[in-house]
Amino acid sequence: MCQIALYPGTFDPVTNGHIDLICRAREIFPDLIVAVAHNPQKKPLFSIQERTGMLKKAVKDMDGVKVIQFDGLVVDLAHKMKAKVLIRGLRMLSDFEYEFQMALTNRKFSSDIETIFLMPHESYSYLSAKLIKEASALGADLSCFVPDFVGQALRKKLRRKN
Repeated sequence: MCQIALYPGTFDPVTNGHIDLICRAREIFPDLIVAVAHNPQKKPLFSIQERTGMLKKAVKDMDGVKVIQFDGLVVDLAHKMKAKVLIRGLRMLSDFEYEFQMALTNRKFSSDIETIFLMPHESYSYLSAKLIKEASALGADLSCFVPDFVGQALRKKLRRKN
């Protein structure tokens, strides 16, 4: 049985939906590596160091969860970390096409790595980091969407940008 799973993403910023998926994956796999992608093409609001720091803080009390940074192909990272499974979240049907395309591409690159799709709790199924950033910029209360320290970091970061 596979012991190590890899949950890659941009996590810009980490949301309660991400944390929910981490908890769900951790119930299936004894060791979960959460990998923060460098990915400058997405033009993240937070630096990779900030995103990694927020994730580490969010999962600090979870046994078996390790947070790392990466750049490059996720299947190469999976091999390096000895993970046989990639975890991907599906919120809505709109996510499926992109995630399915990515899973098939990863399978073509490396047929020994499987992708498992997990659904978050329905209260997070509409949540996206992009939506969170937009709502924060408009002054919304984010307390039910992100950990408090993430909401504070968002407000601080967006104040500097304006």
